[in-house]
Amino acid sequence: MSIHNDIKRVTSHSLQVLKQNGEKISMLTAYDYSMARILDDAGIDVLLVGDSASNVMAGHETTLPITLDHMIYHAQSVVRAINRCLVVVDLPFGSYQGNSKEALSSAIRIMKETGAHAIKLEGGVEVLESVKRIISAGVPVMGHLGLTPQSIYKFGTYTVRAKEEEEAETLIKNAHILQEAGCFSIVLEKIPAALGKRVSEELDIPVIGIGAGPHVDGQVLVMHDMLGITKDFSPRFLRRYLNLYDDIKAATEQYIKDVKTLDFPNEKEQY
Repeated sequence: MSIHNDIKRVTSHSLQVLKQNGEKISMLTAYDYSMARILDDAGIDVLLVGDSASNVMAGHETTLPITLDHMIYHAQSVVRAINRCLVVVDLPFGSYQGNSKEALSSAIRIMKETGAHAIKLEGGVEVLESVKRIISAGVPVMGHLGLTPQSIYKFGTYTVRAKEEEEAETLIKNAHILQEAGCFSIVLEKIPAALGKRVSEELDIPVIGIGAGPHVDGQVLVMHDMLGITKDFSPRFLRRYLNLYDDIKAATEQYIKDVKTLDFPNEKEQY
C-alpha cells in the first residue's frame, strides 16, 4: 500500500520511510515559483533547485558559471511555492570545494536566506571535510556521485561513469563514506544499472538515480527535459512526458497570427 498520501510534509525522515517500505521516491528539478507550485501540487516528493539552472535557465554550456547568489534567488522562488515537498539546493561550483569553512558558510547562507530544507554537493572523499562540517552545523546534506557535472572539464566528457571495476569500487567506497559522514541521501548519475542496484542495496539511506537504472530508491530528471521544453538533449535515460517546445512554439505562432489579423482581441476580450 502506498504511503505517499499519508505524508503531509516530506522530510529527510520521510524519504527513509519510503525506502524502508520499498516505495520509490520521485524527484524533479525546479527553479521558479510557477513551475514549483505545479510540481508540488502534483505530489512530487523532492524538488531539487539544481545548478542545472545554469544550462536551462541561463543558457550556459556547463553548470560552472552559476553563482551562490543565483542559486539563492532560484531557491527562494521555489520555496515560496511549495506546501508539501522537500526542497534541496545545489551548492554551486566554487562554493565548497577545497575549503570546508567556505562550504559551511555557503550552506548556511542557503538555509537562512531561502528556507530550503537541505543542500546537495558533488564528490566523495575529497569533499568529506566539507560534508562533515555542514552536517555538524545541523544542515542536511545530499551527496552526488557518478557523473558529477561540476567536474566536467576533469572528465572531458559526459559519458557513463564507473563502467570499469576500479572506478566502480571507488564509487561504492565513496557512497559508504558519505553515508557514514551523515548524508541523508545520495544521487547517482549516469552509471551502470547493476552498480546502482548494488549501491542502493548496500546503503541504508535512499539512493536517487538519474541514468542509474530502475533498482535505486528513486528517480530524478531535469524538469525542462522531462517536459520536452529542451530539444537538443536526448540521453538514453531521458523520457519526455510532453513535447512543450513544439506546443509552446505553435501557440506563440497562433498568437502572432491572431494579433496580425486583428482576430485578437475580439469583442469579448475588450472593455
